[in-house]
Amino acid sequence: MVKDVMHPGARCIEAHETLDRAAQLMRELGVGALPVCDDGRRLQGIITDRDIVVECVAAGRDPAKTRAGDLASGLIWVGSDATIDEALAKMEEHQIRRLPVVEDDQIIGMISEADLARHLPPDKLSELVSRIYAPS
Repeated sequence: MVKDVMHPGARCIEAHETLDRAAQLMRELGVGALPVCDDGRRLQGIITDRDIVVECVAAGRDPAKTRAGDLASGLIWVGSDATIDEALAKMEEHQIRRLPVVEDDQIIGMISEADLARHLPPDKLSELVSRIYAPS
């Protein structure tokens, strides 16, 4: 099950917080993506370090004034009772490398390709990587 291989306790950034705060939090946690949640830890999307650079900084927007919720995208998640194959299918379908794990309408963790890599046989891992990184 996904719950058994995920990274528990995903730290959210609230939608009203700014992108400069999101970047600081990413640096503190050593992560490249943060779930964007409301104040009740309900998932609203995800924001990546790339989103901050491309969609904010390179677009001439001020990260101190742009809210995380403004760039939150990809409300794609998996339930904690999902199988690893179901998580793989979602990641492949959407060509994403990180997937929030939700239980009782709240985010409880994140699953990444690295988490899956530790639990997949080599042939399945190779297939996952080729699908996630395939050009769209």
